[in-house]
Amino acid sequence: MRNIRLRIAYDGTDFCGWQIQKDLRTVQDSIKSAIRKMTLEEPKLIGAGRTDSGVHAVGQVANFLTQTNIPAGHLANGINAMVHDGISILHAEDVPLTFHSQFNAIRKRYRYLIDNSRRPFPFLRRFSYHARNRLDVDSMHSAAQILIGKHDFRAFETHYPNRASSVRTIEEITVRRYAGWPIWLPGMGTDAGHSDSLDPEGDYICIDVVADGFLYNMVRCISGTLLEVGRGKWGSSDVSQILLGQDRSTAGITAPAQGLFLMHVDYGQEI
Repeated sequence: MRNIRLRIAYDGTDFCGWQIQKDLRTVQDSIKSAIRKMTLEEPKLIGAGRTDSGVHAVGQVANFLTQTNIPAGHLANGINAMVHDGISILHAEDVPLTFHSQFNAIRKRYRYLIDNSRRPFPFLRRFSYHARNRLDVDSMHSAAQILIGKHDFRAFETHYPNRASSVRTIEEITVRRYAGWPIWLPGMGTDAGHSDSLDPEGDYICIDVVADGFLYNMVRCISGTLLEVGRGKWGSSDVSQILLGQDRSTAGITAPAQGLFLMHVDYGQEI
């Protein structure tokens, strides 16, 4: 028996999310179908995160058990030849049988992309939220720092409760402007990399959030709240009150799905 780990990118526009749903097109179902055709087995494909309808991924991770002798690289090529053209298997490798894409994940990075130009760039309509009026990014970034740490994030969760606990730990959150289209660079938005791409006059804003786990629509709710800060409606004290009040109705909108990307899943030391 082998355990194959996949690193996956996809344009979520034409999919009803990651998880298989009856009579609906999903990323998981498309990949499972391709694996089934290649291996003649019924795979159990486990994803690191269940991205919602319209949400994209640059670094989704999934794994499945198989008895096939097909090399991992050939499996990736075969899957790519058969899946929907909005999906790409970036890498495939053998990992220990104990590896589990969901349960072994230590942290995840999500990014929300805002096109803050006066006129939206047409090629980004599927991949960003357009905010026409200039946003105050410094205020957004400052307010976002209130969310760092271990908190009950139920005010930023749609349809609470969805899990046994709404307590999560945000390790890092940044709001930065860039001159270009910084979707595919996982390090952007951190102090560690790509600082030369920062541009205080740039038209593209990235909200990067790194946490040990995420609630349903958590990043989209946080982004919707920070948008109100950027518009001058709220300040840092309002975000603090929203967090402590634990009432979803007091926070901002659930920002549209097309701006959200699962960027990276961290498993600590290489397995």
